[in-house]
Amino acid sequence: MSIRPWLRPGIGVKRWILLAFLGLVLLALAGAFALRAFYRDVEVGGPLQSILSVLTLQFLPYAARGAVLVVAGGAIFAFAAWRLLAVLVGPFLAADRDQPLVEVIYQKRFLARGPRVVAIGGGTGLSTLLRGMKEHTSNITAIVSVTDDGGSSGRLRERMGLPAVGDIRNCLVALADAEPVMGDLLQYRFGDEDGSLAGHPVGNLLLAAMYELDGGDFAESVRRMNRVLAVRGRVVPVSTTPAVLHATLYDGSEVHGESSIQHTRWIERVWLSPDDIDPSPDALRAISEADMIVIGPGSLFTSILPGLLIPEIRDAILASPALRVYVCNVATQRGETEGFDLADHVETLERHTAPGIVDVVLANNRAVPAGPVTPGVEAVRLRWPPSLRPEPHLVLEDVLDLDNRHHHDPGKLAAALTKVLDGAGTGRRRTSIARTA
Repeated sequence: MSIRPWLRPGIGVKRWILLAFLGLVLLALAGAFALRAFYRDVEVGGPLQSILSVLTLQFLPYAARGAVLVVAGGAIFAFAAWRLLAVLVGPFLAADRDQPLVEVIYQKRFLARGPRVVAIGGGTGLSTLLRGMKEHTSNITAIVSVTDDGGSSGRLRERMGLPAVGDIRNCLVALADAEPVMGDLLQYRFGDEDGSLAGHPVGNLLLAAMYELDGGDFAESVRRMNRVLAVRGRVVPVSTTPAVLHATLYDGSEVHGESSIQHTRWIERVWLSPDDIDPSPDALRAISEADMIVIGPGSLFTSILPGLLIPEIRDAILASPALRVYVCNVATQRGETEGFDLADHVETLERHTAPGIVDVVLANNRAVPAGPVTPGVEAVRLRWPPSLRPEPHLVLEDVLDLDNRHHHDPGKLAAALTKVLDGAGTGRRRTSIARTA
């Protein structure tokens, strides 16, 4: 196995190897002094003298003795250090045995120095973003909306009174280091046959079980699931209050419940009940410490806005020194954003929150390949600028998943966001945003 990868910057072992080597040299010098004193002060004869001569290589020239000791000592030291490292670290890397040990250590240390990224939203869009960003940093906090009232989440919410867990489960799977193995288990959904488990994913049931084990403390149950799955970063609910999403349409009628709103057109505004929804302290802390806050991608009215409608969350974002980026969807969604263009998305976001909620808007500029036509679903048209003051800075990048033409590619999206953050510089925010992209 090559030693060269261990010498790369960032591994963090060279300094300790050198320090250990210095300690060994000092010990060797002490031994040399002791031997010299022994030879000088102790008279030895007979067979013992012959044995000592062989052990101290007296039969070789002085320079050759030194060379033999250097080679033998270096080889023994390197082999012992290598085996000791493997023994100490190996048991903690069982999930990564398909990679060399040095690569795993380098990756983990590199990711630990990555930017502090907060991603806000829910649904498929947020988990897509997380899958890409976890390859750039382990300092990720996913702040997940909890207003879903359909399917398994809705049934558990009605029966147990806990917030929606479906999007939290998807984000935990996306950030888990053992995603290929554990992901299939957490996402496994019991069959449609009659019964209490029908339609429930295993991950939802695990979160519900943890909720009961923690005596109804939903925030703590999610924290413990983060630890159990050893995720890169962490997933937190935007609130522990089971909130309900409502919508007013342009004709004055109202629609109640996320599962109904997502299929509804002509939405004028959305709001939450009850009025006194407490934000997650973990979410507020992450926002205040972030280098970049990413809003989206995801369903605008039913995944992104619910979290931003909590006043304390909105105000924390406005007060944060972080670079704030809105990632617009690649395509419209049948129902809630049918017919929306880029400016419509951004204007709706600000109308529900506050002017200047984002500094940068990231949108796809790769042409969507032709394919089957889905009513109400089309590529988001790049109309710009919106009627906003101040106007966000627009960044256009190819972030399209060519195998799933109405969705983002995780790798491309993460690379584009990293480029935006790097371009903004250490000052982040408005002073240097004009230099991005």
